[in-house]
Amino acid sequence: EVQLGESGGGKVQAGGSLKLACATSGFTFGEYMIGWFRQAPGREREGVAAIVNDDGTTSYSDSVKGRFTISSDNARKVVYLQINSLKPEDTAVYSCAARPYRLGPRTVAIPSSPFTAWEYDHWGQGTQVTVWT
Repeated sequence: EVQLGESGGGKVQAGGSLKLACATSGFTFGEYMIGWFRQAPGREREGVAAIVNDDGTTSYSDSVKGRFTISSDNARKVVYLQINSLKPEDTAVYSCAARPYRLGPRTVAIPSSPFTAWEYDHWGQGTQVTVWT
């Protein structure tokens, strides 16, 4: 059974940092793509970062580029999201999601976008990040 579990959220003053973690199990980590999404009250879910575990390729939304860093620990099967220079508008529930990427030795499933939520098959419960001034 595929499982994803986020941790590391909390309440942080603007300008501070947080490191979120997405622990995974139940699938071949290196064959999957992991995305981080966030959703603030009254707003649509937004993809912010994604990583292809196979080769480490990363993607970031324009709204977080330069402040967020996604990384993965293949041995521990954990994906991290380092968030720096936090802003009040970063307040949201942050969730990680997983989707298959490498389907075979020469076959990959390239998404239409790394931030298309419906292309992700498995989701965690989310962790709350609150930024105060």
